[in-house]
Amino acid sequence: MTTPNASDELRLALRAATMYHLDGATQAQIAAKLGVSRPTAGRLVAKARANGLVRIEIHVPEEISGSVHTDLERRLEEKYGLDEALVVTSNIDDGGGRYDAVGRAAAGVLTRRVQPDHTVGFTWGPETVAVAQALSSRGSRCSLVVQLDGSMSAAEYQTGVDFVLGRCAEQLQAATMRLNAPLYADPATVVALQNDSIMSRALEAGRSADLMFFGLGPVSTSTTLFEGSFLEQAELTELDHLGAVGEIGGRFFDENGADIEGSLGARTMSVPLDDIRRCANTLLISGGARKHAAVRAALRGRLATVLVTDIACAAYLLG
Repeated sequence: MTTPNASDELRLALRAATMYHLDGATQAQIAAKLGVSRPTAGRLVAKARANGLVRIEIHVPEEISGSVHTDLERRLEEKYGLDEALVVTSNIDDGGGRYDAVGRAAAGVLTRRVQPDHTVGFTWGPETVAVAQALSSRGSRCSLVVQLDGSMSAAEYQTGVDFVLGRCAEQLQAATMRLNAPLYADPATVVALQNDSIMSRALEAGRSADLMFFGLGPVSTSTTLFEGSFLEQAELTELDHLGAVGEIGGRFFDENGADIEGSLGARTMSVPLDDIRRCANTLLISGGARKHAAVRAALRGRLATVLVTDIACAAYLLG
């Protein structure tokens, strides 16, 4: 059998690439047309790309060019090992700290990724309320929606748990399960709650959820945990000394996303961070300057597979 020389191979590669990219031919059709095997057809298409015979251009229509950030998203995915990043044009800080835009974007991601047999878990906070507000009935559904962190507090503070559960039940045609417990309690109470038949069932459902969506908070007096009287100044001071930069579901982590226990570890009623890391679909919704460091730390700690954020936070993460 005669071995083709280099120019013949390039000619075949050019023919194969033309058929594949312009004519829409399959590898089987290319193989039949050129008289080669299917693996050889695939190698010829790859060779054409490798030798610069193929140039693929993505054209973004002018009317949406200002609101699409595919290059930023791709770089975020590569840098942090994300399955998907979605960057919205508006800045959360410019909008008075509201999460409407990222909530709408995250709702689209959620309804695209959720499956009918999924258990979906969420942590309470303004980000997840924004996602729930933006949900619409588009045929997406799941089996169960469960609360991942306790929300009872000594203060009259609206966490949005009831709204998120009700909205998800309506729009995703799902059953719901509430974790009717405090976020923080003394260690003996936490152990008792974890052993309670109802509480343990809710916790286990959350720990094994197929998809989780959540926001995060910094270590600051301006967070929902402090404003809702879940934490006191002494606890924030301890966390700061331990190097904590953020929290998800009331569980704190350092600048590399590693767990920080401190005195709160044994007092927390929520899904552990390791269960979030093990979940195949974890959707982090956040942004705003005061949360930039916490978002970066969460991504470093593999606490999200999907990120939805604003353009300022994306620039910070890539900086």
